[in-house]
Amino acid sequence: MGTPAVELSALRFSYKKGRDVLAIDSLAIARGETVFLHGPSGSGKTTLLGLLAGVLQATSGSVRILGQDFSTMSGGARDAFRARHLGYVFQMFNLIPYLPVRENILLPVRLEPARLARLGGRSLDDAVRDIASQLDIEQYLDSPIAELSVGQQQRVAAARALMGSPEVVIADEPTSALDTDRRERFLKLLFASCEKAKATLVFVSHDHTLMPLFSRTVELMEINRAAKVGADA
Repeated sequence: MGTPAVELSALRFSYKKGRDVLAIDSLAIARGETVFLHGPSGSGKTTLLGLLAGVLQATSGSVRILGQDFSTMSGGARDAFRARHLGYVFQMFNLIPYLPVRENILLPVRLEPARLARLGGRSLDDAVRDIASQLDIEQYLDSPIAELSVGQQQRVAAARALMGSPEVVIADEPTSALDTDRRERFLKLLFASCEKAKATLVFVSHDHTLMPLFSRTVELMEINRAAKVGADA
């Protein structure tokens, strides 16, 4: 089966000394798998995604992404790895306000040569117009971020995450501000992009209707012993 895309072992994380926020003994996600990650507020979903992206570092245990152990890497090394291999749709978007839509979307391929190489010889203009048109934001490419609605900004964040075919895509509530039609278009693009790149998808959402679309559902309350302790308390 090869090396998993995501492998957690004896993972513990706390924001300060005291009770763990996450206590996951093991979790493995195969390469190319699409996983729906579900759990109530406070169960540690966003914290787990931060660990998978290397934004946070485990208190103990290991987080391996594409075979690389984040626990042995410096913050700078994790940042470089994320830029090369990961696409992340942040819950709060994390767009750069002084850049227009076009430059926000192109940021990953401008910063990382490996992502640029994966455009398959297409020009930057063709690549950005293609992904923007699929998400119905092509008409806003030259607009400032501040002029966009919340739903439009969410689609810009999704386009940026998918640019340059990352090997692992992490999505934190990426459809929460989209209407039904745009949500369906976004999901079609997301699955098609991941399938084309043979990418692994870890997708967090409260929308249970999306579960059947994924190859596996992971209930965080079932694997996170810290959340169980909190719920029992």
